[in-house]
Amino acid sequence: MKRFLDIVVSLFVLVLMAPVMVVVAAVIAVKLGTPVLFRQQRPGLHGEPFEMVKFRTMSDARDANGELLPDEERLGDLGKFLRKTSLDEFPEFWNVLKGDMSLVGPRPLPVRDVAKFDAWHHIRHQVLPGLTGLWQISGRSDIDTFDDVARLDLHYIDNWSLNLDLEILLETVRVVLLGKGAY
Repeated sequence: MKRFLDIVVSLFVLVLMAPVMVVVAAVIAVKLGTPVLFRQQRPGLHGEPFEMVKFRTMSDARDANGELLPDEERLGDLGKFLRKTSLDEFPEFWNVLKGDMSLVGPRPLPVRDVAKFDAWHHIRHQVLPGLTGLWQISGRSDIDTFDDVARLDLHYIDNWSLNLDLEILLETVRVVLLGKGAY
């Protein structure tokens, strides 16, 4: 049932949001250049890597002199808008459709962050990573420590139900529309 929900909702969102995604891609191409998509290896189910796809929100990493720019300088107004509205994450519905991710589950983190995990943090890799989860509806970037995030992920895994997924999805819509906890 969970996989069926993932497929139906992903197809619906991808079709419904296609015009918006085309506009976002065009604006990114004009403002930041190509590629318009950001692709990155992330650990998925059982820690197996998959390529997560998002809209690009940052300019190139180096300035005209070849100096490495800090992320704050690379994230312009467009990137801030895309992240605040979560529009940068809409291509991830493709990952859900492919089966690399689920609508709800622990958020897949960059490999550099996973390398810093304590042993118990890896329990979150026992399920498919998700577009949203308890972390996203409990404050997103406002949560203080990764241990708190991991506890939310473990609570989700231990208490999973289709009803919990539906509650998280509905709350995610509310949180995204309010821009709560986004950075």
